[in-house]
Amino acid sequence: MNDTLARWSGVTRRYGDVLALDDVSLDVPAGQLMGLLGPNGAGKSTLINLLLGLRRPDTGSVELFGGDPRVPANRALLGCTPQETALPPTLTVREVVDFVAGHHPDPVPTAVLLDELGLTGQAARQTGGLSGGQRRRLSVALALVGRPRLLVLDEPTTGLDIDARHLLWGKVRDFHQEGGTVVVTSHYLEEIEALAERVVVVADGRVLVDDTLDAVRSRVQQRRVSLRAGALPALHHVVRAQEERGHWSLYTEDSDALVRELVRADVEFQDLEVSSASLEEAFLALTADDRATTTAKDPA
Repeated sequence: MNDTLARWSGVTRRYGDVLALDDVSLDVPAGQLMGLLGPNGAGKSTLINLLLGLRRPDTGSVELFGGDPRVPANRALLGCTPQETALPPTLTVREVVDFVAGHHPDPVPTAVLLDELGLTGQAARQTGGLSGGQRRRLSVALALVGRPRLLVLDEPTTGLDIDARHLLWGKVRDFHQEGGTVVVTSHYLEEIEALAERVVVVADGRVLVDDTLDAVRSRVQQRRVSLRAGALPALHHVVRAQEERGHWSLYTEDSDALVRELVRADVEFQDLEVSSASLEEAFLALTADDRATTTAKDPA
C-alpha cells in the first residue's frame, strides 16, 4: 500500500499567460481510489494530461510507475479514459476491443468485458453508429482490457443515463476491490461521493484540499435539517432554506438549537433528519472561500 504509482512534484504549467498549475504536488499510492474535483479551468485536465505523457510540466516533475510517463514502457500498466476518445468509425465494437487487447500480454477476454459493461448487444455494431453513452462505456472497456494497475478516468460518465452510470460505478468499485488504483475526475459530485475514499479539490491551478471524503465534508460546519412541513416561521438559526413540495432543507450551524426552536414555535413537522453537509455543499463552500481569499489579496 506504500507503493506510489503516480506523483506530481512541484509542478507548474502555463498556457501562454494562463497559469494552469501552480506548484502542485500530489502522490497516488497503490490501492487508493482518489477523486479529483474542481470547477472548469481548475487544472484537472492538465494534471491528467501530464500523467498520461501528453504534456510536460514547465517546472517540477511527473512520475508514472517511477519513470517518465512519456516513455511508452512506463504506461504499460496504465488504463485511461480521456474526455474525448477517437474511435475508428468503421470498425465494430468487438474489433476495436480485440485490437487493443492484442497489445497486452494477458488481456481480459473481449466477451467478458463487453458483458460486464453492457455492450454485448453492440459487439457487431460499428463504433460510428454508437450513442455517446455507448462510446463512453466502450472507452472504459478499452481502459480495462489490459488489466492495468492504475486506472485514470477523466469525466467517465458524461452522456450516460443513470442506469449506465451505476453500472460503470459498480465496475470501478470491483476493479478497486480487486486491488486496482483509480484516479477519477468528474463534474458529477455525487459520483465522487459514491466512489472516492480520498478527495482532492483544485481551483485556479492549486490544491485547496487533499483529505478523506468525510474530512472534506467536515470542512463545512453547516448541518442540513430536512423535514416535511407547511409554511415555516422566521427561524433565527437558519442560514438558508430550500423548499420543494413541502419538503424543507434547512441549513444551520447549530442543528440542536434549530430543532429546539422548531419545537418551541409549535411547528408541525414530519420525517425530521439531521445530516452533515454533502460533498457538493462542501465543494461549493471551499471554492467560494478560495475565491474570496484571492479577491481580498488582489482586489484588482
